[in-house]
Amino acid sequence: MAAAGSAVGLGNIWGFPTQAASNGGAVFLLVYLLMVFALAYPLLVAELTIGRYGSANPIKSLRAVWPQQRGVAAVLGVAGMIAVSMILSFYAIVAGWLFGFLVGPVLEAIGMVSAAEWLESFSASRNLSLMIIFMVLTILVVRNGVADGIERWSTRLMPVLLGLFVVMVAYILTQDGAIDGLKMYLVPDFSHMSPELVVSAMGQAFFSLSLGVCSMMVYGSYIKKDVNLPKTAAQVAMLDTSVAFIAGLLILPAMFVAQHNGVEIYSDTGALLSSDTLVFSVLPAMFDTMGAAGLFIGVLFFVLMVIAALTSSISMLEVPVACATEELQQDRKIAVWWIGGLITLFSGIIVFNFGDMFGLVISLTTEYAQPILGMLFALLVGWVWKRDKVLEEIKQGYPELEQGLFWKIWPWYVRVVCPLLMLFVFFA
Repeated sequence: MAAAGSAVGLGNIWGFPTQAASNGGAVFLLVYLLMVFALAYPLLVAELTIGRYGSANPIKSLRAVWPQQRGVAAVLGVAGMIAVSMILSFYAIVAGWLFGFLVGPVLEAIGMVSAAEWLESFSASRNLSLMIIFMVLTILVVRNGVADGIERWSTRLMPVLLGLFVVMVAYILTQDGAIDGLKMYLVPDFSHMSPELVVSAMGQAFFSLSLGVCSMMVYGSYIKKDVNLPKTAAQVAMLDTSVAFIAGLLILPAMFVAQHNGVEIYSDTGALLSSDTLVFSVLPAMFDTMGAAGLFIGVLFFVLMVIAALTSSISMLEVPVACATEELQQDRKIAVWWIGGLITLFSGIIVFNFGDMFGLVISLTTEYAQPILGMLFALLVGWVWKRDKVLEEIKQGYPELEQGLFWKIWPWYVRVVCPLLMLFVFFA
């Protein structure tokens, strides 16, 4: 549940529906599901195995797997650390928007209309202020240690979030226009298929499951030796994908309901308008149609979303902090502030150059850095790490591993198929 808490976040509820709405709906969904099970799941097992074997920060874990090339292994760990820090820099901006849409309706209900409008409108000052609040909250949690807190929060609140999603999906499907969104989401139109769509789907799968940036290695280092890693990875992938699918089942119909009610969603050319803020246009419009209950459901939804975003941001910040505390022998309370401060500074630069940098940083990290680093980790596990060592590590929590289908397929699949599939996607 802790690893699922890291995986389930804005990638599922903001990233996936936005990508699906921008790339033809159902055809993007199909390619995304293919990427999750053909690429992301095998690599998730690999990252968790590396982390558990090293039982330390990602740099130490990678060195333990590749002791002959400790310097190269360290470079891979540092690259993952930089990538995850860049992801957190834009993630904190979007998570800050959640705060705005959480507090805004409450302030409006008590008569503070101008404050509510400021929180719900797009501006550099609002984006900067809310981003800083979210980053400080993330820093404070990581400063005090994270393992127990994430596990406790995720175990209790994940079922509540899923239950609320189901209720909201049931409601939105009763509204005028929802069926058009449902058809777009579930009935494939292969005219939308393109190389760019495939790359976006692959990047979304990696982003959603926190792959290629060492977050899952950190969680792997926390996992006990008697845990079945392939089964745990499958549970995380299934839960994460289920949340993304349900989010699409909510957002795309809600998008067409909002359009039916006068909200402009697509331009005359068919391009999605304001794709980065789509969710924040569509969901408040849906809550407004619910009457008095809409305020309560909206506040509850955004509270749960802030917590889901926080469980992910904590895991991201923990990667460089764990490296600093173990590799540089720094006190956690010092490391978390200077690392968090640098990420906040970079995030502020994105805020003041939003049009040029926001989409660029997302593309560089999720569509390129994550898949490339994921491929390098796959090559490390498949070609460098001795096969008997890999078997020994996974077998501790899965004694019958050698007799099962998983071990007959996974090692060569990670060695050959995963790298070839990623190369094909990039160069096709």
